[in-house]
Amino acid sequence: MQRHLSFSLHRSLSLRNSPNFPPFSGRNSPFSLSSIANFRRLISFFKVVSMEDHSSSSSASGVSHKHTNRLGLEHSPYLLQHAHNPVNWYPWGDEAFQEARRRDVPIFLSTPVTGEISASLPFNLVQDVQTCYYACDGDLFLLLLRCHVMEVESFESEEVAKLLNDWFVSIKVDREERPDVDKVYMTYVQALYGGGGWPLTVFLSPDLKPLMGGTYFPPDDKYGRPGFKTVLRKVKEAWDSKRDMLVKSGSFAIEQLSEALSTKASLDKLPDNLPQEALDLCAEQLSGTYDSVNGGFGPAPKFPRPVEIQLMLYHSKKMKNTGKPGQADEVPHFEKMLYDQGQLVNVYLDTFAITRDSQYSDIARDVLDYLRRDMIGEGGEIYSAEDADSAETEGAARKKEGAFYVWSSAEIEDILKEHATLFKEHYYIKPTGNCDLSRISDPHNEFRGKNVLIERSSTEALAKKQGMSIEQYLDILGMCRKKLFDVRSKRPRPHLDDKVIVSWNGLAISSFARASTILKGEPDGLKHYFPVAGTDLLRLYQEGVWVMGTFIRAEIGWFKVNIVTGLLGVGAVIQSNEDQPSEYIEVAEKAASFIRRNLYDEEIKRLQHSFRNGPAKAPGFLDDYAFLISGLLDLYECGGKTRWLEWAAELQDTQASKLAKVVYLMSSFQKSDELFMDKEGGGYFNTPGEDPSVLLRVKEDHDGAEPSGNSVAAINLARLASIFSDSQSDRYRKNADLLLATFQIRLKDRPMAVPLMCCAADMLAVPSRKQVVLVGHKSSTAFDRMLAAAHAVYDLNKTVIHIDPSDPEEIKFWEANNIKIANMAKGSFSEDKVVGLVCQNFSCKPPVADPASLQALLSKEK
Repeated sequence: MQRHLSFSLHRSLSLRNSPNFPPFSGRNSPFSLSSIANFRRLISFFKVVSMEDHSSSSSASGVSHKHTNRLGLEHSPYLLQHAHNPVNWYPWGDEAFQEARRRDVPIFLSTPVTGEISASLPFNLVQDVQTCYYACDGDLFLLLLRCHVMEVESFESEEVAKLLNDWFVSIKVDREERPDVDKVYMTYVQALYGGGGWPLTVFLSPDLKPLMGGTYFPPDDKYGRPGFKTVLRKVKEAWDSKRDMLVKSGSFAIEQLSEALSTKASLDKLPDNLPQEALDLCAEQLSGTYDSVNGGFGPAPKFPRPVEIQLMLYHSKKMKNTGKPGQADEVPHFEKMLYDQGQLVNVYLDTFAITRDSQYSDIARDVLDYLRRDMIGEGGEIYSAEDADSAETEGAARKKEGAFYVWSSAEIEDILKEHATLFKEHYYIKPTGNCDLSRISDPHNEFRGKNVLIERSSTEALAKKQGMSIEQYLDILGMCRKKLFDVRSKRPRPHLDDKVIVSWNGLAISSFARASTILKGEPDGLKHYFPVAGTDLLRLYQEGVWVMGTFIRAEIGWFKVNIVTGLLGVGAVIQSNEDQPSEYIEVAEKAASFIRRNLYDEEIKRLQHSFRNGPAKAPGFLDDYAFLISGLLDLYECGGKTRWLEWAAELQDTQASKLAKVVYLMSSFQKSDELFMDKEGGGYFNTPGEDPSVLLRVKEDHDGAEPSGNSVAAINLARLASIFSDSQSDRYRKNADLLLATFQIRLKDRPMAVPLMCCAADMLAVPSRKQVVLVGHKSSTAFDRMLAAAHAVYDLNKTVIHIDPSDPEEIKFWEANNIKIANMAKGSFSEDKVVGLVCQNFSCKPPVADPASLQALLSKEK
């Protein structure tokens, strides 16, 4: 994948893998209910409409609107965008359902492209927001035309709105707020028509059974398929004349899907040989798709799927050609999604831990500093996304893809003056624009005359060509980037989706926590160049306040920071390996604290899914629990308080059902993953199953743009089993084994669909997980250094436990949950040093008391 530089996050754009689609055939309408084999299947790829955060009332915004519907009372930025459509939209809920029953009309359900663009059941369909694929008579070909956006074409049309308002009850769903609803009807569309995508268009009976469905429809008939107005008329006619058949078909479809999705384990654990076989086969299959010339997996366009790299790292303990510039067929896309940031940071942290190559740690810092600067709220919450589109100038009527990030050659020359030539060569900047690397780089000529900052050549080679040292060359690039950043900051910003989603925050908490220890392995004296910001001492750096001179030196406690400006007046940060990373854990703790304060009910032990101007109505889903638990375990293992570990275990054991409060008060011991777990069939459902309007419970296994909740949960259970003891540990282990056995067929036949689950299966196959136990005063410098050493060596089959026996609350926790660890800590404690013990298979190596010895021991023990 090419490295796009947008300063705030130039290497981690929200892009997706594009799979090989099966051949398409058939000539029937997409709404035919005949055999699946007879369908002509159309998969449309959509560009996201820029979301504007409209006020919930016209009086509040000072703007008079012709139409206002019930979406104006919602919190979702996407739903608010449609509050003034002529369509009489309802949010998902009882009011809409009752209205449909009262009027005896079908429901029209619309779910947009917002955020993640992927699906997994029954096919792994991944949508590319830049181009359209159309299938005709078995041939798949690429349309180099931008797809029309249904929201603009149909939902802002008075003519279409009249049809919808007269004949249907129309419901808008934000799939980021209600992924459970989207999953039900996307699964239906995919299963029935062999394909799917967003915007999702489905017609339902008043009791929510699906009647017909599809994806994108232009307002009028074209491309040999019915337009949306035609579809509405046909559905109205069918409802009036063939209602019984439609309702029976919908009910039958839900029954069949429910049966098909009820995956059950035939054994209580995987066969002994399967974990290694699945891991090897997945790595082999991925290796076969690796592009050794341009980097990345599969053909263009290439979109990162972090779990693929995680598996390759886990399988080989090394990475080659990572971050290599260059897929010539890439189509730029500039949306920034939080779930990408958290996962990709962890990939770069792992790669740095393996290679010790600081280019990977630098990228991790770049992403985290972007999040700190632009994506964190006052309460520590981490926002969901920044849009791809923005206005080129203030007040411009039309927003354009990438307008905030792209540059003309003339702009570069005007801003950078004498350094423009060097900068333009480094980032492949051309007067005609550089989105010309292939026929699909700019299919709509949006970027004509514009340049995406792309690194295609070796920095070392370019520095040599300029007759400069690499340090001088990088100083100049840093200065140039800072100047462009200052200019860019005056442009209209892309829309910020300030919704807080628990699962995505869990991924980010993990990356911030792990960075706080792993990045301490960077060598002393390492320079970082703009846009890497550094510590709070360097906020002047972030804000563009520069002090001329040779350097500013600050010493606080046991760490040092140097800000070097030199003759250029630019600034490069020289850091010791013990400074700024510690601040990252504070970010993780604040995000976790926000979720606990605002999205967790302490009494009944339940999460809510999201927050914007208050908690959303949707409950927490499996991904929310699994991803947050993973983040909390990382937060604890990287030096956080024991309370994060306690909360992780509490979430894992959360009660379910309407009697959760009563059950919890009656028996705090009765906590066996009841909220999502299928205790008989194994595995976790993606929803609690308490909402009667959600007709299907799915056991998700596909590791896509986001890992599946089941894959993450399996790893969480393995980690918890190594921390707690006796019956608690046994229960975690048993649940993990049964979970993986549920997906035995997938692991055996299609491991490339579940790379993270392959890693989880291998972890559970290890009889005893390695434990690194640190004992000593946590307020000491020695503890921080030993903690960094414990995390310096890449090993996902390792658990780090830290105990301060002088802390009564902490030792009480361990005495209650793992008496062996508590006794080990008491017997190893020393007032004047921190000791580390490495234990596995019920035995421990002799304790060590210096970081180098601990790191050497862990390297030897891998």
